[in-house]
Amino acid sequence: MTTSIRTARTKPRLFEKYFRYRVLFLMFLPVLVYYFVFQYLPMYGLIISFKNFRFLDGIWASPWVGLANFRDAFTSSEFWDVFQNTLIISALKLLVGFPAPLILALMLNEVRNHTYKRFVQTATYLPHFLSWVVLAGVTINFLSPSSGPVNMILKNFGVNPVYFIGSRQHFVSVLVWSSVWKDIGWGTIVYLAALSAVNPELYEACRIDGAGRIRQTLVVTLPAIAPVITIMLIFAVGAIVNDDFDQIYNLYNPAVYSVADVLSTYIYRMGLENMLYSYTTAIGLFKNLIAFVLVLGTNALARRYSDYGLW
Repeated sequence: MTTSIRTARTKPRLFEKYFRYRVLFLMFLPVLVYYFVFQYLPMYGLIISFKNFRFLDGIWASPWVGLANFRDAFTSSEFWDVFQNTLIISALKLLVGFPAPLILALMLNEVRNHTYKRFVQTATYLPHFLSWVVLAGVTINFLSPSSGPVNMILKNFGVNPVYFIGSRQHFVSVLVWSSVWKDIGWGTIVYLAALSAVNPELYEACRIDGAGRIRQTLVVTLPAIAPVITIMLIFAVGAIVNDDFDQIYNLYNPAVYSVADVLSTYIYRMGLENMLYSYTTAIGLFKNLIAFVLVLGTNALARRYSDYGLW
């Protein structure tokens, strides 16, 4: 009896709260529409991964082939080569790119000159707003063997010019560091926002106990922003197989296909250029399933060994 009365009282209050903030919910509506139209509706097309899709027949009229497309992918040596490249490039980006914004945020948090701090934040955040079409052009010109600043410096030290973009030995490093260059500013802002919420009294207590700046960072700062670090790590691990198509497509060339061809570029080439729609849809579904498992697994480990996670 008491529970039903409490429920009846809660529902009107909840409705009143939604009605009171209806303007905010209306502002959020375009976001919901965007995700519904561009993220959920396209899932309908995933069924062609179980069909021999023919464009003229359409999705439903195309014949079912079961798991044949997955079998073709898993028995293809080319698929496993690009899958290996995807894991290697994404793992290196995770190892280098994940701690980079955290380290930069910790360094900026110690800066007391606000003008210099704002300048560094602006300079590092600016590439995040530029597309890879622009950044790839800048990177190629910067690393040019004939006129690039890097090779001009190497030439002054007596080193022969290096064609970084066309070298299989150096191209993966170019991908990793250019990715860090583009995204380090965005991650830094997230961590600086978390650092601004740390209680200053904790630092004061550490200073009274004789702790230096490094000790304060280890004892106060990192534990205080541990929830944010955990969530960012879960997102980063889940994105291991979701390679950056725009970056690689605008930078790579046939000379480095053996180390730079990843799942997204392979799907683009086989799907749009060779019109193997069912085959590439199966690969895309497989890639998304792996990403889903990685997110679940990382979140489960985070919840097991700490009190933080996505849910």
